[in-house]
Amino acid sequence: MQTIGLFGGTFDPVHYGHLRTALELRYRLALDEVRFLPCAIPPHRDMPTASAAIRLRMLRAAVDSEPGFLVDERELERAGPSYSVDTLLSLRADYPQASLCLLLGMDAFLGLPTWRAWRELLRLGHIVVAHRPGSRMPADGELGELLHRCGTRTSTELKRSLAGRVHVQEVTQLEISSTELRASIRAGMPASYLVPAAVCNIIMETGCYAA
Repeated sequence: MQTIGLFGGTFDPVHYGHLRTALELRYRLALDEVRFLPCAIPPHRDMPTASAAIRLRMLRAAVDSEPGFLVDERELERAGPSYSVDTLLSLRADYPQASLCLLLGMDAFLGLPTWRAWRELLRLGHIVVAHRPGSRMPADGELGELLHRCGTRTSTELKRSLAGRVHVQEVTQLEISSTELRASIRAGMPASYLVPAAVCNIIMETGCYAA
């Protein structure tokens, strides 16, 4: 069974924090590929600063040389807010026999009950939560109940079914904030060593985060 990781976000800009997390999840979970899904209209945050075209260009430049990393444009091509449930419905139609793994950071997972039709996500795919060693997962409430009912300690469970499981995976999380990165660039600080060189060149060329 093909196993596909789905990594969504504004990627405004994409940085090494995103890329390292995706890389570790791909290898540790033996994912066949990771699809980066830049959103058009984020439902839970402000609109991106850079245009969709520039964010897409930066993302392609960032993942171009990494085998198994792909950019999926379906959220940019779809009108309206980029709801994850709509994206998973679309992907499930395209890949009816694949294991689809929605890759989330801890902050996104903790906010899951505010997402549109969030309980439908596990009918369409699995949820993988990337977190740093030592952080605590919810023990009660809706998310605690979800972990108790659907949680799995072994990543092999993600390959045995198309959907329905929640797996928590420790990763090396680099503390890079896109918001702080944009502010630093506006203040005249180069983005070197926080984003790939190709992305840094696009930021400089376009002036997309200039004051």
